[in-house]
Amino acid sequence: MFNLIPVRLFTTSTARKMTSTPKEITIIGGGIIGCCTAYFLTRHPSYLPETHRITLLEASSSSAGGRTPDSIQDPATLADPATASRRNPAHDGIAGGASGKAGGLLALWAFPANIVPLSFRLHDALATEHGGDKRWGYRRCYASQVDCRARLPPGFSGGETEPVSSGAEQGSKGLHKDHKKDINALRKLGAPKDLDWLDTDEALAAYNGMGTPDNTAQVHPELFTRSMAQLAEDKGVQIVTGARVTSINKTADGKSVESVTYEKDGTEQTLPTTDCVVAAGPWTRRLLPEVPVTATRAHSVVIQTPRPVSAYALFTSIRLPPGFPTPTPQGAKGMPAARRPLRGQQIVEPEIYARPDGTAYACGPTDTVVELPLTTAGVEVDAARCDDIACQVAGISDELGQDGRVLARQACYLPQGGPWIGRVGDTEGLVVAAGHTCWGIQNAPATGKLVSEIVLDGRAKSAKLGGCDPRLVL
Repeated sequence: MFNLIPVRLFTTSTARKMTSTPKEITIIGGGIIGCCTAYFLTRHPSYLPETHRITLLEASSSSAGGRTPDSIQDPATLADPATASRRNPAHDGIAGGASGKAGGLLALWAFPANIVPLSFRLHDALATEHGGDKRWGYRRCYASQVDCRARLPPGFSGGETEPVSSGAEQGSKGLHKDHKKDINALRKLGAPKDLDWLDTDEALAAYNGMGTPDNTAQVHPELFTRSMAQLAEDKGVQIVTGARVTSINKTADGKSVESVTYEKDGTEQTLPTTDCVVAAGPWTRRLLPEVPVTATRAHSVVIQTPRPVSAYALFTSIRLPPGFPTPTPQGAKGMPAARRPLRGQQIVEPEIYARPDGTAYACGPTDTVVELPLTTAGVEVDAARCDDIACQVAGISDELGQDGRVLARQACYLPQGGPWIGRVGDTEGLVVAAGHTCWGIQNAPATGKLVSEIVLDGRAKSAKLGGCDPRLVL
């Protein structure tokens, strides 16, 4: 008689557990890059909650930094409350910086070209899978460049014209200025019929299409970031806010990451870590001083329009006439004197993004007047710069001016210099994902996916790192 030996059937999950290497993964930064990294780590084929502990640490415990006290604090209240990404009080601090105050433009014509196509596709896939059209305002849109002449606001009259140097005329540049064509190349084509919220009779001087729904889209960045954080937490990521990292600690031989130390509620804590992803945006150099990431401050306003306006992102060049309120000088803080009438003409370049929630977002030039604070909670808003933007866009659109209402005056710090995605030096387990410039929202999904591959596969697979590889500069 044969002795029957029980056969143990191994499921795919059991086999993965037996072959999976335990990892203690710490992500530093609760902006869109950190949240997308957490999301894609939990969607990686090798991810197992039993063997992969993922912790996301965000330094701030408040998302109110960088907004004036009278500003709307939760954009989800403007959208459908049944479907929009609701605020999780435990996540206060998530999207507290540029990820909550950016424009949210997505484009196949963005840069760098090696990761843009992947990220644009992932945005579409994420919106399809998770209802992004309702949850975070995902939609395809147009992008256009417009050359305008501003109308004088009430209370101001035209004054004497005084010659202005070309340098002064071009002193206020838009965030996406690298994509704008020379002003001489603009063709007077006339605006599309559905761009009816722009004063095409008096203000519009020239129009040039840049992007179409085939290659351009948008999201509400704060709602998108909050959604990515929640979806990652639902799959096992632990999110800790108010946890400011003070050091990344290495093993005794200096070859590998061993732990991360952070301060929370006045107490220092140390978290065992095998893999550390630094996604701290403009704060990255405080932990990795060798990584060339800098910071510039940008101001913006959110305007509620009397009716939903058509889906356009406008890169403007607005000529302010004599008598128009003088914009705040580049190196000065807002002062009442900044409202004095211009004696000559000046060109400004605010960017305007119509949103599906019945608002329009407008941003102005960057400045370096105020140094980077300790966390996003300490970001200082210069209300005069916000008023400049509101006044300038009101000069070309009644919907954004006399018929609209400013809901938020805000500021954030943009990380410049990258993006940098990959391992830092020879330290095993140390990865950076930072410096994404004004295209951080656009390139966040690709960055998150590539970092998940670097951590769990040992290399990036979905796209070539190319010029994003930190080894090029370290």
